[in-house]
Amino acid sequence: MFSDIVDLRNFYGSLLGRLAERSISLALSSVCPKSKNERMLGLGYTVPWLDRFKPDAERVLAFMPAGQGAVNWPSQGPSATALVFDEELPLFDSSIDRVLMVHALEHAENPRETLKEVWRVLAPGGRLVIVTPNRRGVWARFEHTPFGTGRPFSRGQLTELLRESNFTPGAWTDALHFPPSRRRWVLRFYQLLEKAGRRFWPIFSGVIVVEAQKRLYQGLPVAQRVSRRVFAPVLAPQGATRSLTQVPGPLPRNGG
Repeated sequence: MFSDIVDLRNFYGSLLGRLAERSISLALSSVCPKSKNERMLGLGYTVPWLDRFKPDAERVLAFMPAGQGAVNWPSQGPSATALVFDEELPLFDSSIDRVLMVHALEHAENPRETLKEVWRVLAPGGRLVIVTPNRRGVWARFEHTPFGTGRPFSRGQLTELLRESNFTPGAWTDALHFPPSRRRWVLRFYQLLEKAGRRFWPIFSGVIVVEAQKRLYQGLPVAQRVSRRVFAPVLAPQGATRSLTQVPGPLPRNGG
C-alpha cells in the first residue's frame, strides 16, 4: 500500500522531513549528476528533488501512483504531474533518458513488473536511480516517517531484482544516517550524526541509493501483457444496469 500524498507532503514540510530531503539530495548528487537536455521522469513522490534537475533538463515529468495520490508540480507554470499506474506508464517506448524512483518501489504491487515498465520507457543506455528503505536501517522500523512503510530492500535483493529486470547496477550510495527522531534537541546534532554514520555505520543507513543502466544485449521473451486494471466511470450509478437475463418480461394482461 502506498503512502498517502497528504502524509508525504506533511512529512517533508516538517523539520525531520527537511533534513531527510537534504541527506538524500547529497546522496543523489554523487550518483545522479545534472545533465543537459535530457528527458527525466520522477516516479513515486519525487517532488522535493525534481527542482534541482528542471533548469538543465529538456523535460521533467512527475508521475505519481494512483494509490498514493498526486499534488501539482511545479508550483509555477504548466503542470507536469500525472496520476498513473506504475505498471502501465502513459509513455512511448524509449522516450525517457533518466528515471528517478522515490517512495515507489517499496510500495509496488509487483516490483518486477514495475521495473520492466520502467525499462520499456527508458531510451537505450538510459539510467534508473532508485531510493528505497534499507532493510537493515533504523528508519524502516518507525512508521512516523514514509520510509517505515512498504517493503524495505537490502543491496543483494535490489541487485537481484535489477538484473532480473534487465538492468545493470552501477554506483551505490546511502543516506539518512541520523536517527528518525522528532525531538528537536536530537536533530540539532544532525550534521554530526550524519557524518559519523556515513563513516562508521553506513550499513545501517535509512535508505539505499543505486543507479542502474538499461541493458540491451540480453534478449527478453516477448509476452503479451494483459492489464489487470478495471476502469469504472466515477459518475455512473452503481447497480443501475442489469444483464438481459435479469430483465423481467412484459406483465400479463388481465385475464390473459
